[in-house]
Amino acid sequence: MTAQKGQIVYLSHGGGPLPLLGEANHKAMINFMLQLPSLLKKPDAILVISAHWEEKLATLLGAQNPPMFYDYYGFPNEAYEITYPAPGSPELANKIASLLTQKNIPARIDSQRGFDHGLFVPLKLMFPKADIPAMQLSLLHNLDSSAHIALGKALRGLIAENILVIGSGFSFHNMEAFSWQGINIPDPANEAFQNWLIEVCSDTVSQSEREHRLVEWQKAPSARYCHPREEHLLPLHVCVGMAEKPASTIFNDYILGKRSVAFLW
Repeated sequence: MTAQKGQIVYLSHGGGPLPLLGEANHKAMINFMLQLPSLLKKPDAILVISAHWEEKLATLLGAQNPPMFYDYYGFPNEAYEITYPAPGSPELANKIASLLTQKNIPARIDSQRGFDHGLFVPLKLMFPKADIPAMQLSLLHNLDSSAHIALGKALRGLIAENILVIGSGFSFHNMEAFSWQGINIPDPANEAFQNWLIEVCSDTVSQSEREHRLVEWQKAPSARYCHPREEHLLPLHVCVGMAEKPASTIFNDYILGKRSVAFLW
């Protein structure tokens, strides 16, 4: 088995640009992001699978100097002045595209698209110097669970390199249920699904069972309440497929009044 040099994280990236604006209901998440690099070795490059990018084919960000893509609306002016001038990595994009096509996963490279907030929110908190090459991989627009686990398995070829792979989503993503006033109201449905995620990603479950349960995630307690649409959960499927081992729970706290989790492999 290839020795693992790379690191894999699935995290909840918060509501739009609010973490970068110091919004109080993101305090636990902000503190977590600021401290997360202390759990990691500094990577040579960062690959983000963002919940905010879906394409028909697996698509890689190929710009040498990606622009900012403010994929949100209705926020204060400063939300559109955020910068994250990290370089891209066309070389890594080409390498990943090759890994995917070798596993019969069609892939393409987009040399125009910029960093969306699924990348620049966590990375601006984690690595504010913006001195590490960063790039993104899209989700598949079909939102098929099995296909996203397969996408992760195809990325196993990166595991021997010092690359940080981040599944940037949100383990609870029901926009109508968030507490925008920051009140942590007891929510048994939210609790049940987060507990299910922790159990599935832990060492009490075999990899085959883990993948099976994630493929059938809609059978989990309160699944569709927590994820009316699954785009913020699927980056976890990619991470699990790539890691092929249990995770450590590294965040288990409240964001916008709802319990959310993060995992490290």
